[in-house]
Amino acid sequence: MRRYETIFIVRPNIGEDEIEAITNRSVATIEGDGGTIIGINNWGLKKLAYLIKKETQGYYVHVDYAGVPTSVAEIERIFRIDDRILKYLTVKLADSCDPEAVKEQIASAEPVPASDVENIEDKKTVSADEVKTDTAAEEKSDSADDKKTDTVAEEKSDSADDEKTDTVAEEKAD
Repeated sequence: MRRYETIFIVRPNIGEDEIEAITNRSVATIEGDGGTIIGINNWGLKKLAYLIKKETQGYYVHVDYAGVPTSVAEIERIFRIDDRILKYLTVKLADSCDPEAVKEQIASAEPVPASDVENIEDKKTVSADEVKTDTAAEEKSDSADDKKTDTVAEEKSDSADDEKTDTVAEEKAD
């Protein structure tokens, strides 16, 4: 068996029951060919980046499974025929896959404890403060550089004014 993931976008104006029917038909096709469903994620209604079949939104569904190439071909054939499907994409993740091992790996993945999540958020706040401090320091150094530039420009303009005054005085003396 190979591991695949299929993402399909359904028209936004159809109901939840029809989306469930499309998903169940895909699952039945995969399991009918001896495949195994690893996970199904309903991503929900999202705005599309561009118009697809005159629609600006679509309902996204992600299916992760282990199956054979014939089941992928059948699912894609069904999606091409069904007008409710705006777009679909199937990607082969692995040439060989043990679906039970993948399910165990997903189940054994430890969720992040709540205390760790709070610590991560605190670190993000500290980093934001550090960024603010660094930004303020850069602004101070920029303003100091601007003052130096202004001082140099004033000195140059003062010397230019002095030269003009000297030239005018010499002309009057002649």
